[in-house]
Amino acid sequence: MTETIAPHGGHLVDLLVTGPDAERAADEARQHPKVPLGPREQADFEMLATGAMSPLTGFATEKDYRSVLDDMRLSSGLVWSIPVSLSVDDDGLKRIGRADEVALTIGDEPAGILQVEEVFRRDREAEAESVFQTTDRSHPGVSALDRAGDWLLGGRVRAFAVPRHDTFVEHRRTPAETRAAFAERGWRKVVGFQTRNPVHRAHEYIQKCALEIVDGLLLHPLVGETKEDDVPADVRMRCYAVLLDSYYPKDRILLSVFPAAMRYAGPKEAIFHALVRKNYGCTHFIVGRDHAGVGTFYGTFDAQKIFERFAPDDLGITPLMFEHAFWCHRCEGMATPKICPHGDEDRLILSGTKVREMLRHGERPPPEFSRPEVADVLIEALSAPR
Repeated sequence: MTETIAPHGGHLVDLLVTGPDAERAADEARQHPKVPLGPREQADFEMLATGAMSPLTGFATEKDYRSVLDDMRLSSGLVWSIPVSLSVDDDGLKRIGRADEVALTIGDEPAGILQVEEVFRRDREAEAESVFQTTDRSHPGVSALDRAGDWLLGGRVRAFAVPRHDTFVEHRRTPAETRAAFAERGWRKVVGFQTRNPVHRAHEYIQKCALEIVDGLLLHPLVGETKEDDVPADVRMRCYAVLLDSYYPKDRILLSVFPAAMRYAGPKEAIFHALVRKNYGCTHFIVGRDHAGVGTFYGTFDAQKIFERFAPDDLGITPLMFEHAFWCHRCEGMATPKICPHGDEDRLILSGTKVREMLRHGERPPPEFSRPEVADVLIEALSAPR
């Protein structure tokens, strides 16, 4: 069977060397200056190594960095919305010196080698304004950018080890593995769904609407670094498990975790999430309200509007746009403003603050808002010491 869709750039990148080559690379790495990878960089490194960020073969050089910030394209012309960079501070730069190669370490152990093609100064203000559309330090992405180093190392990566994970092991799949799973199931059209939150009825509704026109759904929750007040990944995974067990057709869903760190870049991250899911084999991608947003930094549907800037062939993956979904008492079912003629007085609309307050007090939200099984998982988690 042919693949569902070509990866971004035409082929799936694989930067992971194995066997004797990996042993030689590890020995070589021990002779190089070390650059430790933090949690965010580890996630990027893993995604580079496995091809999730195809066509990227390493961390951004200045030409690509500038091109992405200015035009949302790599210097090759391919669409790419967020620069994938590796930073060091002044002390780190001194340790590297004039080395042509550096060891990328996780903990104290080398995991890969970066061929240092360029060292250049990060344009912090321009990056914040381009990626996050703000320089406000209260934005979590801008805050993370502030904590990063002033110098960027650009060049190709050779990986011989990826981060070890002892969580969600049965749900960790590389792009090659999700593509193989789709092929095994006979799925030609696959819709991807990005989430960093538990799935409530509104999410369930738009996922099932999308399932009406495709062969399968890749439920792809992000399990990398998120804000402290986001629901922890292990709690979210328990929510998905009880939901999928009772309310979804098992032969049409694949639950697989997404190792990326959350950037909270709103529209730019929506494009990034779509392109990466294309590499995982998705032909379609759901874009809902306030995708990858935070606070009031982005308009409700800015993440949908940004897709209008690109021709379909530029992206190669079909975005499916959905408005806010809710339960309408008069319609007696889930709906959106596109199909429901009634007013707010007939719609069940609860704020996130209200829902969290209910859960903390051991109270289930209405079943029209959240499945009882999901609510019970959240109540247990919110009431337990962490």
